[in-house]
This record gives sequence, C-alpha cells and structure tokens, in this order.
Amino acid sequence: MKTIYVDNNATTKVAPEVVEAMLPYFTERYGNASSMHSFGGGLVVDIRRARTQVADLIGARPEEILFTSGGTESDATAIHAALQSNPDKRHIVTSRVEHPAIKTLFERYQKNGYRVTFVPVDGEGRLEQTALLESLSDDTAIVSLMWANNETGVINPIDDLSREVRARGILFHTDAVQTVGKIPIDVSQNGVDLLSMSAHKFHGPKGIGALYIRKGTKFKPMVVGGHQEGGRRAGTENVPGIVGMGRACALAGENLEDVGTRVRQLRDTLEQALLQAVPRSMANGGQAERLPNTTSIAFEYVEGEAILLLMNEYGICASSGSACTSGSLEPSHVLRAMGVPFTAAHGSIRYSLSHYTTREEVDYIVDKMPPIIERLRSMSPFWKQATEAAMH
Repeated sequence: MKTIYVDNNATTKVAPEVVEAMLPYFTERYGNASSMHSFGGGLVVDIRRARTQVADLIGARPEEILFTSGGTESDATAIHAALQSNPDKRHIVTSRVEHPAIKTLFERYQKNGYRVTFVPVDGEGRLEQTALLESLSDDTAIVSLMWANNETGVINPIDDLSREVRARGILFHTDAVQTVGKIPIDVSQNGVDLLSMSAHKFHGPKGIGALYIRKGTKFKPMVVGGHQEGGRRAGTENVPGIVGMGRACALAGENLEDVGTRVRQLRDTLEQALLQAVPRSMANGGQAERLPNTTSIAFEYVEGEAILLLMNEYGICASSGSACTSGSLEPSHVLRAMGVPFTAAHGSIRYSLSHYTTREEVDYIVDKMPPIIERLRSMSPFWKQATEAAMH
C-alpha cells in the first residue's frame, strides 16, 4: 500500500539532493572541523558555504547565523541570551498558541519568578495585537511570537509587530520553524532580533537547526566549552547536518514559488472538497492568513485519534495537532485558545502538504475521508443526539 504523507509540519522527506550533498561527509570527508590539519580544518570552507546558504534564504548576513541542533535549542538559546543579557528585566511576552518549545520554557521561567504575559488570540487564531502592545513595559526583556502556527498555519504579522516592539527598545524573537521555506522572509526589512529555524521542516536532515542573531544584539551563550561557532555554541560541528541544511535552504529558495502557488492550490482543493463532502466540518483559522501548505479541519462528534487510525489503514499520514503533544486526550492548547468548541476540537485533523505532494494524493484523501468520518459517526452516541436535536 502506498503511503500518502500529509504530515509535513511534523517533519519532511529529506530531499535527494540534500542526501547526496551530505554523504561525502560521512564516508570521505569525516574530519573534525576544529582540527589543525587540513583534512579536518578544511571543512571550515564547507561550513562557511552552508552558513551563507542559510543566511540567503532569510535575508541575513552569514555571520548572523548560529548553527544549533534544531528549533527547540534555537528557541531556548534565544530566550536564554535575551534574559541573561538583560538581568534586571523580569517580564516576558508571548502568545497562548505557541509551540511547546516556547510554551513549556516560559512556564518554567514563570515558576522561577518571571512575569509572563500570554497574549490571547481570536476565534481564527489571530493575535490580539492591541493586547500585546499594551502589555509592554520598561521591565519587558523580550517578546517571543511564532511566525506561523504549527497546527493551523495561521500567520502572525511579524514584520509589523517586530518593528513596533524593537522601536521600544525590546528584543524580538520569532519561532519561524514552520515558516522558513514556505513563505518569503527578509530579516533585513523588519525588526526581528532573533529567529529560530529547523532543517527537517523544509526537506533537510533532523538534528540540525539555526538561530539568526541580528548583528549588534547582545548575546550570552547557553552551551559553553570550546570555541566553535565563534564561541557562541560549544561542541563539535555537525558538518554533515550543516552541509545538508545549507543545501536544503538553497532548494527551499528555489521552490518558494511552487509552494506559494501549486501547493497552495492543492491545499485549497483538499480543504474545500472535505468541507463540502463532510457535514458539520470547519476549517480552524480558515478566515485568517495561513501558510500555503496547511489546513486544520475539525470534524464534529468524532475523536481525532480514531480518525487517524482509520486513515492509517488507507496509508494516509496526518496529525491531530502538534507531533509533540500526540498521545494526549486533551484538545490542543491552540484550539482551546481559539475557542473551538469541544465537540470539534477533539476531531481536528491537520493536513500539511509539501513540495512533493501531488494532485493524485489529494484526490485519494478526498475519496477516503468522508466514509471514514461517516463510519465513526455511526458509532457515536453524541452524533446521534446532535442529529436528532437538529431534526427537532
């Protein structure tokens, strides 16, 4: 049975070109880039090229790119640096719909005496911008907002917000893990001071990410030891991963137009077809600006886990929310923050497409989903009650 993979916000297929670029660094060019001899030390040139490729994708300078192990480390490093560089400031601002990498981190800081403002969102997942700006004070050390939500794809107006925040002398960090490679980004044109990204979200390898640090931003490293990464992150460089991330960034730049047009059209086709074919369904955040590859559809009166199990029988891979929260019986904190009804939040499925998604795959999903939902609803007493109530 063929696998239909539409869970690309969880992770992506590593592009064949990326695999090809990485292989020599496992078998032939396996030296340590910190070595004095040319076999290892010569790899500095390859790291420098990859750093430039990453920088080019987001409009940064190569020296503003710090390689990390992924998005979670990039987030933690950014927040650590901001708070350590501003020890007298004890206030943090974020949103109620952040990824657990930020949400859990800030809850820990809150327990350690920091004051954290979790800015609400509206029913479409759009940030309450007035509430955010009104929460800022002289005690605010950093504002951290995701560029786009991993579950709904809803995009925050980071360009505008970052300029307003930075004008007040406050550091601005964005978790752009879901955004990089899907929409154009140019940090030279906004007020973002720190930006997190992860290669495996745009057809690069797992275990490698980057943090953009605007030139002039105060920075104190979280991982100390050796001199690697200009003293900003100790530890032997993951040369295969770095090279792979660089190649993936170059490919992502080439494919931005395809994602923004063809993939967006496929997403719209999938969304509209399912909403028409399945009664009592809705697109979470469907009226907001969203990533071109993402749709979150709520099917009322069914359980997301049960839907995924039946989809899996047909080889369809999707998600009921964030991969980091799978296994939880509670509706996602994102959908709760949006006020999605409990009967719908439990049955929400995220479909996230990629550059490799085809129309045939979308048509296959559209064909299989309605009978799956109908089958599950036929076993649901809540669905029976709802339909009987509607008839009366």
